[in-house]
Formats: sequence, C-alpha cells, structure tokens
Amino acid sequence: MALAQKISNHPVADERRRFQRVKIHLLGRYMLPDRREFPCQIVNMSPGGLAMLAPGIGNVGDRVVAYLDHIGRVEGKITRIIDNGFAMTVGATPRKRDKLAAQLTWLANRDILNLPEDRRHDRIVPRNPIAVLTLEDGAKMTCRIIDMSLSGAAIAAEHRPPLQSQVALGKVQARVVRNLEEGFALEFVHEQNPDSLEDNVTAR
Repeated sequence: MALAQKISNHPVADERRRFQRVKIHLLGRYMLPDRREFPCQIVNMSPGGLAMLAPGIGNVGDRVVAYLDHIGRVEGKITRIIDNGFAMTVGATPRKRDKLAAQLTWLANRDILNLPEDRRHDRIVPRNPIAVLTLEDGAKMTCRIIDMSLSGAAIAAEHRPPLQSQVALGKVQARVVRNLEEGFALEFVHEQNPDSLEDNVTAR
C-alpha cells in the first residue's frame, strides 16, 4: 500500500517512464494563471511533459498555456522549478500525444537528416554580422550577430540590455529574452521573411 501511495503521488516519475524526453530547442510564449505572458525556450520535451527556460516562473501546480514554434498550443501544470525555468506536464488526448511524438521525432532528427523543408528555420550567420541595436531609451550601440533565425538572434556586445526590454536590431523589432556567455538573445516580435531577414537586421 505504501508503495502504491508513493507511486501515485509522483506523476512526473510516471511520465518519465512512459515517454522519453528529447533535447530540443524551440522558442515560444507562455501564459501564467495571472495572465502575464513571457517568451520561453524549450530545452527538452516528451508527449507528456517539457522543461523550459523562462523569465517568469509560477508556482508548482499552476496551470500554464504555451504556444510553441512548430508545435502549437500546449497546456499543463508546473511540476517543478528548475534553474532559470520550470518543468510542466503536457495535457493531451492519446491521439494528440501520438501526433506530438511524431513531431518531436521529426524535430529532433531534422538537423541530422538536413531536411530541406526546414532549412529556412536553421540558425545562420549573416555575411555582414555587424549591426546597430537601438535600445528602449533610443540609444544606439554597435553589436555583432553571432547567429540568427527567422524568430530571433544571438548577439555579442559590450553591454547587455535589461531582460524583457524592447529593442530594434536594424529595422527588426525584438525583445531581450536571456543572457548568454558572450552577449544576449533576442526574440523577434514577428517571424521574419527569409528573403529580407539579413537586409533588415543589418539596416542602418
């Protein structure tokens, strides 16, 4: 009885046994019960749960609704707090779990397989990596684009703008979402067109 009670109180452990999590890097947004919204980055995910890097952290048991690139809407409850983020369940019907499993397998393998239909989502280094970043107060600073995708960029610069501040990389509106070892990461407010991305981010 004690063992049965112990198992039933650990749904996360059950979820780990049923589903294998894959390391995956997806950007998205999520909403906490108080309706605050934040950007996030998924670091691993299975059809039954996920872990994300997140600037706004709720409490264990809080309901979360997230919209993830390539995946769409998922919702569940926070199961534990991790460094700079949290882990949550993914509530889904068996049919949706099967679809999620297929999506995650494809996303995990796309770099190995080099699938052409997703090359537009790869991170690239621009031919001219030097750009101008306009800060929230209107000040400008020169920076270097480490790499970028249609939805964001990694930036190297002398100074790091505050997290969540609104900036412009060239002509592209963006938000500072996290600090990196040599700079910071931006999430573009709108997904960019691959044909004009490089010109827009390096525009003076």
